[in-house]
Amino acid sequence: MTALSTLELHPAGDPSASIIVLHGLGADGTDFLPLADEVELPCAVRWVLPRAPIRPVTINGGHAMRAWYDIVGTDLARREDEDGVRASVAAVHALI
Repeated sequence: MTALSTLELHPAGDPSASIIVLHGLGADGTDFLPLADEVELPCAVRWVLPRAPIRPVTINGGHAMRAWYDIVGTDLARREDEDGVRASVAAVHALI
């Protein structure tokens, strides 16, 4: 398993919590930088913004983009890329 590329924002003091935010299809962890800047929390928080691996996405004509797993279609009853989902879960668990 390859470690995820992440952006991390560390508070001035010791953090008492961490927030991990997963982005959507084709997006990037940088999309949540404004959120981290705007949210005021009562404690020091470390933000972890991982980037999904770049992979071909079937529903987008096989175009390679950041995605946590392959999306094969719009039929929600159909199972998606179980191996890709499990690999992403394992990568996020490794961050924790």
